[in-house]
Amino acid sequence: MTSIRKAAAPIALLLMGSAGVASAADSGPDLIFRESTKFRLLTPSDKLATYAIDDPLVDGVACYYTVPEKGGLSGALGLAEQTSDVSLACRQYGAIKFKDKFAQGDTVFSERRSFFFKHMQIVRGCDAKRNVLVYMVYTDKLIEGSPKNSTSTVPVQAWGTATDVQRCGDFSKG
Repeated sequence: MTSIRKAAAPIALLLMGSAGVASAADSGPDLIFRESTKFRLLTPSDKLATYAIDDPLVDGVACYYTVPEKGGLSGALGLAEQTSDVSLACRQYGAIKFKDKFAQGDTVFSERRSFFFKHMQIVRGCDAKRNVLVYMVYTDKLIEGSPKNSTSTVPVQAWGTATDVQRCGDFSKG
């Protein structure tokens, strides 16, 4: 029985490491690039990684976020608790078209930042008075939250030769 447990332990670690991948409406974030921040000789280095996601309910808007990724053995196995430091920039890249109504603070994207307790969230809101989409990224923890956050805004404007502009307030549920 003891030999079975010893043999199963590495397999369990590998399965747990693969469970820490991102969850998104479609295929997940697009990796733009990574930059090494701390060299490690025998295990993966610590890095900063920049990703892009498209807003699943708003055509023409993409958000870019940069997160630290811990290396080392725990990072390679997916067991490292990642820090809460995340930066965010969202931009209009085409005509903005709302696909459906949304509530203030709806989740656009969520990603696990530790195996059990920490998640990164990108949420969306609407400043109806100014017709501006507001995106915020933050991390939450089961026991204690994190005050680290970042905000980005996207004014809803005409694109190209189009003159009609939708109002985000018409699609916001609150």
